[in-house]
Amino acid sequence: MLWQDGKCYISSSRTMLLMTGKSVWEEFFDAHAPIYEENVFTQNTIREVDFLTEELAIRKGGSILDVGCGTGRHSIELARRGYAVTGLDLSSEMLARAADAARSSGVIVQWVRSDASRFQLPDRYDGAICLCEGAFGLLGKSDDPIGQPLSILCNISRCLKPQAKAVFTVLNALASIRKNTNKDVEEGRFDPLTLVESSECPPREELAAVAVREKAFVPIELVLLFRLAGMTVINIWGGTAGNWGRRPVNLDEMEIMVVACKTGEPLDGDGVRSLSLA
Repeated sequence: MLWQDGKCYISSSRTMLLMTGKSVWEEFFDAHAPIYEENVFTQNTIREVDFLTEELAIRKGGSILDVGCGTGRHSIELARRGYAVTGLDLSSEMLARAADAARSSGVIVQWVRSDASRFQLPDRYDGAICLCEGAFGLLGKSDDPIGQPLSILCNISRCLKPQAKAVFTVLNALASIRKNTNKDVEEGRFDPLTLVESSECPPREELAAVAVREKAFVPIELVLLFRLAGMTVINIWGGTAGNWGRRPVNLDEMEIMVVACKTGEPLDGDGVRSLSLA
């Protein structure tokens, strides 16, 4: 058992678990895990990791933190290429599949089970990734739409070495605004003030729908949030899975890519709470 900053971790077989109660998203992804890699957006791992290694520019043997790692497709491919990888996710079922896949591939990855808005790790990394809405923008029932994503950014920032780079892909609010209607606002499916969409989605075809909340972001909002977290945004590009590139954001595409660099210190917990909307 390991205690870090007042938190209790359990470490076993290179897997570290931060013990927390189950959230809506944890239940969703636990149930979704068996079919996760059937999603269309999971089919471009090799090309995506090619892009990441070029953009992060970390020497072989360097350390990378993968937040919202899911079944570990990026973590495992990065480990294959000689990086020391830690994959963090709140879903024990996703992590179990990631651990099995890593063993089958003959690579070692440290897996950590935690909520991305609450984790603390003792290590400092040469780079970080947070992709495909694996964590950033996924709100719980009572999560603040500013405080929660800012907490995730601050937690990641604290884990980075000075000048380390991070790559995120997040939901594109420009597309959400163009897609949603006044009726969606009136019926509570879209909040134009917070850019949060509320919907019901089944984790698998045979299961009941789960009520979920997802926050999208506009580019200038991302620049400000990253700055508060001690990171400077270097580039904002189109980041939709399967169409990554160093190109402008398309107004109708699903995701934005953010490339940032650790240049300062993030807000503490009191500072984050002072910016919350609640």
